[in-house]
Amino acid sequence: MSSLHKSRIADFQDVLKEPTIALEKLRELSFSGIPCEGGLRCLCWKILLNYLPLERASWTSILAKQRELYSQFLREMIIQPGIAKANMGVSREDVTFEDHPLNPNPDSRWNTYFRDNEVLLQIDKDVRRLCPDISFFQRATEYPCLLILDPQNEFETLRKRVEQTTLKSQTVARNRSGVTNMSSPQKNPAPSMNEYVVLPNGCEAHWEVVERILFIYAKLNPGIAYVQGMNEIVGPLYYTFATDPSSEWREHAEADTFFCFTNLMAEIRDNFIKSLDDSQCGITYKMEKVYSTLKDKDVELYLKLQEQNIKPQFFAFRWLTLLLSQEFVLPDVIRIWDSLFADSNRFDFLLLVCCAMLILIREQLLEGDFTVNMRLLQDYPITDVCQVLQKAKELQDSQ
Repeated sequence: MSSLHKSRIADFQDVLKEPTIALEKLRELSFSGIPCEGGLRCLCWKILLNYLPLERASWTSILAKQRELYSQFLREMIIQPGIAKANMGVSREDVTFEDHPLNPNPDSRWNTYFRDNEVLLQIDKDVRRLCPDISFFQRATEYPCLLILDPQNEFETLRKRVEQTTLKSQTVARNRSGVTNMSSPQKNPAPSMNEYVVLPNGCEAHWEVVERILFIYAKLNPGIAYVQGMNEIVGPLYYTFATDPSSEWREHAEADTFFCFTNLMAEIRDNFIKSLDDSQCGITYKMEKVYSTLKDKDVELYLKLQEQNIKPQFFAFRWLTLLLSQEFVLPDVIRIWDSLFADSNRFDFLLLVCCAMLILIREQLLEGDFTVNMRLLQDYPITDVCQVLQKAKELQDSQ
């Protein structure tokens, strides 16, 4: 480890041991990348995403309160519906019009259960293929949810619920702006459900934990529920927390990820709401902002893309909506997110990162035809994220 890296770690430790965290100092340090040693990134992200307050003294009580609240969500939204389903209609006298599976009342328990299954099937399809270039999400977590995998009770897990349902996944596909494929061309095709190794009883894979987080989020936020792509947002968060050196952070990775994801989604959820696309907070406005910024910084490149009728929707939709999680490998995505989370105008900086990505391949874009340029933009060729972030910072400083 270099002396410079040791010095950076010491700088972070100094800021984080203060009774009240100096947020601007923490942001300044984090913007240049957070060291992975000592659980620093995990802690910094929780502060930067407003999960942990700046007063250190309150951390223990707040974490205990939030983790208990998440356990309550598990009981109410996963365990209890499974028990209720098992009890409904067990004997003839229990079957009433109100809880009959064919009851047309949209507020009946069965209808709610079936509606939830539709959302769950889409989540399940997406989380099983999360980050297919690494094996992490297919491996067993060292901290399975004992509340659900209680050996004294055979509670219905979400995986069992998916396996038992007969709904067709085609009926529940939800996508944004007519985009039928939000995965990068460089990603490997996802294996089918049957290709995964079935883990023994009492174990669960990391993707099952992510599935639970997304399902509970959808239940608590019915206005947006689940939209394809949210899995790509929660994945890097959960990976960071579940691989932390501290066993305590790892043990509570699920609950902590849920609340950090919820806070992050509060800032970017408008990107996932189609009815807001053309509003000032919608994704169309942000995509056009990438092009207006490019016009200010490199008018020649801007005119070339306009001439070829290459619209920002063709590539920037995925870049912005998924916070670049599909354009780079996971460790590089995490490094980009250090800077995004650290910037006080974090999603203005994301626009600059997108603009920097265009400028860095300007020579290829200026020489290429429509087909070549579309391939470049949909499978971004530069892998050095430090170069991308440095260029984005230059653009920010020149404003």
